[in-house]
Amino acid sequence: MASKFIDINKVEMRFGEFQALSDINLTVEQGEFITLIGHSGCGKSTLLNLIAGLNRPSSGALVCNGREIAGPGPERAVVFQNHSLLPWLTCFENIYLAVDRVFGRTETRPQREERTWQALELVGLAAAGGKRPNEISGGMKQRVGIARALSMEPKVLLMDEPFGALDALTRAHLQDELMRIVAATGATVVMVTHDVDEAVLLSDRVVMLTNGPAATIGGIVKVRLERPRDRLALAQDPLYLDYRTSVLEFLYQRQGRPAQRFAA
Repeated sequence: MASKFIDINKVEMRFGEFQALSDINLTVEQGEFITLIGHSGCGKSTLLNLIAGLNRPSSGALVCNGREIAGPGPERAVVFQNHSLLPWLTCFENIYLAVDRVFGRTETRPQREERTWQALELVGLAAAGGKRPNEISGGMKQRVGIARALSMEPKVLLMDEPFGALDALTRAHLQDELMRIVAATGATVVMVTHDVDEAVLLSDRVVMLTNGPAATIGGIVKVRLERPRDRLALAQDPLYLDYRTSVLEFLYQRQGRPAQRFAA
């Protein structure tokens, strides 16, 4: 893997007089899965939006694949907690809209349609291509959102608590699906989560942010668990439990907020 695929150097972010982030320094390797975790208000989503190019830093620099991040781009796809599907379009049409925007000038319509079907098949929803969002479950909507992001062949997949609004069983299923998809595509992923178990299960590294304002990176846990990962087997794995404990200690003891704010 190439080092410094994403390079965040001395980044600060202010909103008027309020300083959200201070002295953020982080590199992400190509193909790495990073999760950002911390208490509410610590700037996780702000940092993700900076990587997405949706905001510009007050100071410092962000680089992706050797180019400064100066705005949004198809090489960085974002999946939000809200699936943001257009309700009047079918699942297929919602994905095709993104495919057409990125590949409209370089591929024929049959090629773009094939790319759309491949994205639906990747998330196991080819049979739902003709359905509209109000005809499918919340978990299926999130899978369509992930398919839409992947259909653009992004170099980086950015995810802001994509499973936060789902029930526990659906969430676990989509976590497993995400691990399978990332293994198949080799995508680089940066994901915001409040869930400690989700962070350890999915990540190569868990990046822990201090409390705001002026939040910064307070620690990083490198997760040395072999892939593919099985959640049932990991439940008794001493390494998994050690990583989980390290994150919990940071959040509950070093940052001093009530434990019930986090899924444990």
